[in-house]
Amino acid sequence: MDKIQELETILTHTISLNERKNIVISGVKKIESFDNEEFLIETLMGFLVVKGEQLEIIKLDTYQGSVSIKGKINSLSYIDDNKTKEKEDGIFNRLFK
Repeated sequence: MDKIQELETILTHTISLNERKNIVISGVKKIESFDNEEFLIETLMGFLVVKGEQLEIIKLDTYQGSVSIKGKINSLSYIDDNKTKEKEDGIFNRLFK
């Protein structure tokens, strides 16, 4: 078992939101993209989208797999890879029939 798999079995995915101003997310694999309005984060449980206003990273711990973000949090949502792939396949199948 390599070190990445070992860390994934030790880490858990949690979200702690305090007064819509501070959020701490654990079980983070990597941050795909971010700006002051949206973060796309790959977690142990799938991709997580955090939307808000004036968002900024306060702390990033790559060893423990956690990130702290401050700003006004408006929404949190997970992206289901299976559903997006099915939709993409459906569109391409229709175009190339």
